[in-house]
Amino acid sequence: MGLFPENPEAFTDEIAELTERHLNPGLAKVLRFAGLGVEWYAEGCYIWDAQGRKFLDCLGGYGMFALGHRHPKVVDAVKRQLDMMPMPSKIMFNAPQARLAARLAEVLPGDLQYTFFCNSGTEAVEGAIKLARKATGRVKMISAVGSYHGKTMGSLSASGREVYRKPFDPLLPGFVHVPFGDADAVAMHFDEQTAGVIIEPIQGEGGIRIPPDDYLPRLRELCDRYHAVLIVDEVQTGLGRTGKLWGVEHAGVRPDIVTLAKSLGGGVMPIGSFSANGALWDEMFGENPLLHTSTFGGNELACAAGLATLEVIEQEGLVENAQRVGAKLIHGLRQVQAEYPDFIQEVRGRGLMIGVEFHEADFGELTITNMIQRGVIAAYTLNNPKVIRMEPPLILTERDAEFALQVFAESVAAARELVQAVLSGA
Repeated sequence: MGLFPENPEAFTDEIAELTERHLNPGLAKVLRFAGLGVEWYAEGCYIWDAQGRKFLDCLGGYGMFALGHRHPKVVDAVKRQLDMMPMPSKIMFNAPQARLAARLAEVLPGDLQYTFFCNSGTEAVEGAIKLARKATGRVKMISAVGSYHGKTMGSLSASGREVYRKPFDPLLPGFVHVPFGDADAVAMHFDEQTAGVIIEPIQGEGGIRIPPDDYLPRLRELCDRYHAVLIVDEVQTGLGRTGKLWGVEHAGVRPDIVTLAKSLGGGVMPIGSFSANGALWDEMFGENPLLHTSTFGGNELACAAGLATLEVIEQEGLVENAQRVGAKLIHGLRQVQAEYPDFIQEVRGRGLMIGVEFHEADFGELTITNMIQRGVIAAYTLNNPKVIRMEPPLILTERDAEFALQVFAESVAAARELVQAVLSGA
């Protein structure tokens, strides 16, 4: 393990002060209040801060660390590429990029032959929206209330929480938001001017919300009927997170466009992508192959990481592990919920994409604080603060899961005791 700073307390104070002065004062205050230090070292499912405190990472970088931290095969692949050519010249063929696109074509759901690489999930969504509009010649897009597709202007237009949208109005025109999981509501807004629907197979930031079984199939039928495009946002659900390689597989639906990011870089490199079939691709790039470009997108380092990531997921059986260990976690969390039904409203999820909804947002916040104090990192979902998300690395062992459950149970008990003391005036 790397050496810790000689004076970790002074070092932590310095970094917190610099963050408050030059980055984000509000966020710095939140991190201080939660008792969080400076992240310093990470390996597997664990993070150490600069003071040497060890934490089980049950947040997983909001789904980024599917392989855990610093997976040796991904690190080695990036190091090898770094010694050859880290960034692309943009005027020659790019071998890692071509190989990663071909590999994705083999594993993506449906007939998605072509891929464009970018650097993040929000960029992937931006590209998908452009592709849908260009291919259909239409503007109108339907998305879900509570959805999260990113915070750049196009993806923010698709995202479904006003608190993040309203300060930047007017956003892109033509976006309609309807309740998640309600196919009838989608049908009411569908017409000949609809370019497509953009949807998450499971809402992540919306609170780990799972739609009815017939939801995605009905959206597929609507898109087929109106010759519109079904965009499935797999940025958080993709690559094994839900116990299947793709979240959309639970519904047996073939999407027209898939967006991907987060875990594709193996927790080592940032990378995003959107993929589609040949007919859509020709509409976008047939006349002008430079209609949509990215300077850093598809760089050799990121694509080397992506190739290694896909290999690790397959070789180490991480999809199956997510299913097995996720079932254990969900069962254990529901046992805690049954013990404290006045505190916890519901536990839901698939694989290692799990949400615990509390009756009040403050209950969840207190529980998170107690979990951190006991050595487990978790956080609430961005569009539903009542819900604690648990999205640990897909390499999580049953022993790690048992520790997480023990800490969660202790933290809920401590948080509930504090709430009851405040309510009683003690």
